[in-house]
Parts: sequence; structure tokens; C-alpha cells
Amino acid sequence: MTGTTTADGRPATRVVLVDDETLVRVGLRLILGADPTIEVVGEAGDGLEALDVVRATSPDVVLMDIRMPRLDGLQATRRLLAEQADARVVILTTFDTDEMVLGALRLGAAGFLLKDTPPAEIVRHVHDAGAGRTTLSPSVTDRLIASVTDQPRDERRAAARQKLDALTERERDVARAIGRGLSNTEIASELFITVATVKTHISRILEKLPADNRTHIAICVHEAGDV
Repeated sequence: MTGTTTADGRPATRVVLVDDETLVRVGLRLILGADPTIEVVGEAGDGLEALDVVRATSPDVVLMDIRMPRLDGLQATRRLLAEQADARVVILTTFDTDEMVLGALRLGAAGFLLKDTPPAEIVRHVHDAGAGRTTLSPSVTDRLIASVTDQPRDERRAAARQKLDALTERERDVARAIGRGLSNTEIASELFITVATVKTHISRILEKLPADNRTHIAICVHEAGDV
């Protein structure tokens, strides 16, 4: 079945909603459905159902609740990213200090979204995630970083800067762009290089830092104060 397209013929951002509360899913569907460039292609009430829905629909973005029956959002994210490394999972949560959110970011989730986020911001987060950007909320990024480690801020910054020092200048440019949330296409345009070259730089950055995914690169850049 052909999906929705935008006014200029581009495919719409396809989204799956995962939350055990029906009212939350209804609200999100109404918010996202008001944007003609977003198509909600499926819903799930728990993590196990989410895996089946995602496999069947191949969405661009998955909005994933954390606390759900049968299989929680963290375990569902772990399984989903193990199957589809390029999946864009944005965590839905009530509290930005939830340890489960930190765990999901370590796994490589594309970011997180508070359930009380204004509708326009929810739409923006979905578009950002669909475009390959990391959707870490600026207001809590520093708190998230602080929660990941017990190191004092100055020590964390020094350690992150030491990691970035191992990069070439061009690799560092790419890392900074990832820290700003740019997609591979946007990085290529900004640095006047090809997308293939961007991917090559990212592979080398992941190896040198070392890091497991681009979210970890973004966190390292933020820790170093190098955005």
C-alpha cells in the first residue's frame, strides 16, 4: 500500500505509537495527524506488540513509552535496535530523570520526549528523528550526562576533550555537527563533502572515541563543551 506523500511529492514521516495508555496514543495520533507530512502507521500497547507492529510497518520513527506490561520500553528498544540498527526510537517518558531513559539512550535511542511536551514540539521532535537527528532535549542534556557518571563536571569535560583530541580536524567537524543534531545529509551539505564520506568519518569516530552509536558521539561532544 502506498504511503502518504507531502505536497511536493516526498514520502511522509511514518510513525508507530507505543504506549499502554489508550488516551495517550489517541492524543498523539491527533497531534501528529494534524501535520500532513506525518503518517501514523501503527500503534501498540506494550513492547512485545510493538516489535510485531514495527516489523509489519517499517516506520521511520517509533515513539516508545518506557513503563509497559509484558515487555517494557527499554527491553523493546534493545530488541528493536538489535534487529534494525538504523531504527529511530524516541523514548516517551513522564520524568526526565528516569534511569530507564538513560539506559535507552545508552542503547542508542534517537532521543526522548516528555509526555507534557507542547504539541508543536512533539511534531518537531518526530521530524528531527525522521531526518536522522538526535533529539536530546537541550534543557536536560547536561543533567542526563551528569546522571550517567559520578565524575565531577570538570573531570568529565577533560575526559571528553581528551577523547575528541584523538580525532582529525575533519572528524571533529563531523562530531560537532552530530552534537548539534544534524543528519548525515545536512552534515554533507554543510561541510561540502558526500554523504558516503560523512559515513566513513562517523565509522572512524565511533572507533576512535570509542562509541557505540551517534547518540554517544553527541553526548561526548556536549560533555566536552565543543558544540
